[in-house]
Amino acid sequence: MTRLAPRLLGALAAVLALVLAGCGSGGDQQAAAPAAPGFPVTIGHAYGQTTIPDRPQRVVTVGYNDADFVLALGVVPVGVRQSIGAFDSATRPWAQQALNGQRPEVVGSDELDIERIASLQPDVIIGLYSYMDQATYDRLSQIAPTLADPVKDVAAPWQEQTRITGRALGVPERAEQAVADVERRFADARTANPQFAGKNVSVTLVAASEFYSLGRDDLRTQVFTGLGLGVPPTTETLSSELIGRLDAQGIAVVGVPPQVALGNPVFANLGATRADRVAFLGEESSPVAGALGFSSPLSLPYLLDQITPELARVYATTP
Repeated sequence: MTRLAPRLLGALAAVLALVLAGCGSGGDQQAAAPAAPGFPVTIGHAYGQTTIPDRPQRVVTVGYNDADFVLALGVVPVGVRQSIGAFDSATRPWAQQALNGQRPEVVGSDELDIERIASLQPDVIIGLYSYMDQATYDRLSQIAPTLADPVKDVAAPWQEQTRITGRALGVPERAEQAVADVERRFADARTANPQFAGKNVSVTLVAASEFYSLGRDDLRTQVFTGLGLGVPPTTETLSSELIGRLDAQGIAVVGVPPQVALGNPVFANLGATRADRVAFLGEESSPVAGALGFSSPLSLPYLLDQITPELARVYATTP
C-alpha cells in the first residue's frame, strides 16, 4: 500500500483537477450569460454617454417628472424625486393605476439625497428632466449608470423623453406605442375642436403676485401646442407694465384662483379678459397644475379630459 500511495495521490489529483476545471468552465459560462435583448444600450445626454449593461430591475428616477414616464412603460421605480410646489404628487390621479398601490421611496425634492439613492441599489438612475449639474451627475454615476437631461437646461419634448426612457428600460416598442396612443388622443381633440386651428394662447402662470408668460421652452405648454394652439417661443416674467403682452385670442391661467388674477387691474382690462376668453385651469395645488408640470404620457390624456372643454368654450367665440 505504501508503494501505491503516490499513484493513488496522483490519480486523485488528476480527478480533482478535472472537477475543478469543470466547475470553472460552468462559472465562466454563468458570468458570460448574455444580456437581455437590446442590451447593452448606450444613450447620449448632456454630459456624454451612458451604457446600461442589462435590462434594469431597480430604477430610481431623479427628474421632476421622470417617474411618470417609467410608470407609463410598466415599471414602478424604487425611488422617486418629489415634485416641487404645492401639489401632492404622491396622490396624482393619473398615476395611481400604474403604481398599483406601491409607494416608491422619496429620494429628495429641491436637493437629492445621494446616500438614500445609493441605499436603494439601483440598476439605473434616470434624470431626463432633472436639470442636474456635472457634479451631481458624477456622484450619481458612481452609484449606477445615470441618464442626465438630453440637452443641458432644455426640457425635452414628451415624445423624446418617452422614447429615451423606453430604450433605457429595454422596451422601445412599448414607448413607441405610448407615443402613438397619446398623439392619437391629441388628434381626436383637434378634430373635435376645429376652432383651435390657427389660434394663439397665452399660457399664464401666476405665482407670488408675479405673472409669467410660458413659452414653448417650458414643457407645461406642450398640451396647448398639441391641441394646435400657438404659443410664444420663450418664457417671460412680466412686470405690471408688460402684462398687456398676455392679451391674445385666448388666455389660460394656472396657479391662482380667478379672483387673484382679476385683482390685477391690467390683467382685468385685457381685451380677452373683458370678452370672457380666459380659461382658469386651477390653483398651484390642483391636479391640473400638477399634470401640467408632469406633461407625461400618463398626465397628458388626463389634462385633455380636464381642460379641453374649458378651452373649447374660450375659443367658441374667438375671432
